[in-house]
Order: sequence, then C-alpha cells, then structure tokens
Amino acid sequence: MRGLAVIGLLLALASCGLQPMYSGGGQGVVAQGLAAIDVSAIEGRAGWLVRNALVDRLGVARGGGASPQFRLDVRLDDQLEGFAVLSDDTIGRERRTLRARYQLVDIGSGEIVYDASAGSDAGIDVVSSEYATIAAEQTALENLANDIADRIVTSIALELRDDGPEDR
Repeated sequence: MRGLAVIGLLLALASCGLQPMYSGGGQGVVAQGLAAIDVSAIEGRAGWLVRNALVDRLGVARGGGASPQFRLDVRLDDQLEGFAVLSDDTIGRERRTLRARYQLVDIGSGEIVYDASAGSDAGIDVVSSEYATIAAEQTALENLANDIADRIVTSIALELRDDGPEDR
C-alpha cells in the first residue's frame, strides 16, 4: 500500500510541469542570456542603487571580456508621499513607491525584445527624530531598489527560459 502511494506521488510530481530555472548551470540558456545583458545608466540616487543591484545580479555569470548582446534600459519613478495625518496636523506615516519601466534591447539590431514594468512600495513611520525618519527613508529606498532588481532579473530570466535564444 505504501509503495503504491509513493508511485502515485512520483507520478503526480512528474506531471506538475515544474522545471528548473537555471538548468544547465552556468552554461544553460538562462545563465548565458543573463550574462549577455549590459545595464545602461539610470538617473538619480534610486537609479544608481537599482543599477548596482542589477549589475550584481546579472554580472555574476559574465566572464572577463564577454561582449553583451542585450542592453537593459530602465526608467524609474520614485515617489515619497505622506499620509496618516495626526491630530496636530503632522504626518505620522509615509509611503515610498518605486516603479520601473524596463526594456531589453538587442544591441545588434536595436530591436526591443522585452518590455515590462515592476514596482514595489514600503511604509515608513515618521518619528520625532528627523534623523531617524531620513535614515528610514533611505533604508526603504535601498530595500526597494534591491526588490525591483530582483523582480526585473526574475522576469527577464523567465522570458529567456520560455523563449530561449533560438527564438529571437
């Protein structure tokens, strides 16, 4: 009876359609595709943070001197807005929102091969110490930049896995 349950479980697992994202390791389609991406400069402090996070995530697989096949262009919208007005007309909470519109461009042809957007937001408590509030705003921006970079890389990796370089 137990053997039958194990066989049934293995059959169910095999038919679920899950497949590894980075199959083939560093030589796989996704890893090679990500290594072939160059990140263009992004405006502002948030752009600097997002670009550095993207370069960290994409540049790991790139060998020395490999020329990029794609360029990643990113435009950011960074908003900081106050809400939760207290009884003394001060702001008690802020929301920092970071939105990215990004395009993956084939460097050889100039064609946009992938166009998408990503976004994330964070809540910040406004406290009596201005220094603590500013530090919380900066920490939120750093965390949002990392989150946006993760979302962009994951989205592009899924696109590379689904399409593969032979379909381009």
